[in-house]
Amino acid sequence: MSLKEPILKILIKQYAPLTMVEQKFGRYDLMFKTDDEGRPIMLFLGKKDSNGNIIGDRYARRLKIDDRGNTVKDHWEHKGKAT
Repeated sequence: MSLKEPILKILIKQYAPLTMVEQKFGRYDLMFKTDDEGRPIMLFLGKKDSNGNIIGDRYARRLKIDDRGNTVKDHWEHKGKAT
């Protein structure tokens, strides 16, 4: 399952650095981890269970930035099931 435009709009924004952010998106629960600049780098997408864990899919962001700060590569990879 690849990420669609409405979810990518959420993941383009800047958030608080080095935090886990939880959001509701339609019928899904989103939980993502941010890097030291506040960019989402790991995403869990699915339904939250009673322990607060997301049961669904896990994605990781492939982000490469050159020496000048320009983005060279930026895409999300499906890493499998999240339990």
